[in-house]
Amino acid sequence: MDKALYLSMTGASQTMRAQAIHANNMANASTTGFRADLAQARSMQVYGAGMPSRVYSMTENPGTDFTHGSLQQTGNSLDVAVNGEGWIAVQADDGSEAYTRAGNLKIGVFGELMAGNGLPVLGNAGPVVLPQYESLEIGQDGTISVRELGQAADVTANIDRIKLVSPTDAELIKGADGLMRRRDGTDMLPDAAVQLISGYLENSNVNVVDAMVEMIGMTRNYEMNVKFMQTIQENSEASARLLQIQ
Repeated sequence: MDKALYLSMTGASQTMRAQAIHANNMANASTTGFRADLAQARSMQVYGAGMPSRVYSMTENPGTDFTHGSLQQTGNSLDVAVNGEGWIAVQADDGSEAYTRAGNLKIGVFGELMAGNGLPVLGNAGPVVLPQYESLEIGQDGTISVRELGQAADVTANIDRIKLVSPTDAELIKGADGLMRRRDGTDMLPDAAVQLISGYLENSNVNVVDAMVEMIGMTRNYEMNVKFMQTIQENSEASARLLQIQ
């Protein structure tokens, strides 16, 4: 069997992997606070008997695109967007601390403050739990103020403060659940310089047009590799016929 078949096979399979990354980005083009995954191709030299004249292709996911998404005004008091750099701390399903830019908050049945994905939002001393209230306001520093049931209109109480952190992009790694975590596994300290904008949400940073163009280009690459495999098969059959004639 011609070894070139393996080259075209890896080219097709790695192209499919890159398509999966871009397809996931496109699927999350409307997900609040989503950060797109990056994909890049790398050539891998094939070593062995003979001259090293062949290379395999390899698709890698080198990291995450940390470009900020655009802000959309909603007017909802439970919607917040991080103003500039920074992240909102949440408690992941495994109990670890994770970070998100999705500020579409909601209230659970027991008063717990949750991110749009249903994970508890962390405050000064763990997950934030709110009493029954008539009105709620989230300040720029993450302070949550409510007017509890039965209180006068001018009587508000500060319940907790959302934990806001500002790690560098190099400190973060994206998990399979779409949440960011610190690479060394430790928790971040709150950063008072991080600010929120109430009544706004941050859109996904996925550029749908660019992602679609990439998908089209990778489809062409996949078709080219499949055609290359067919050509190799035709050459092999032609070689076999020549040997039969002799």
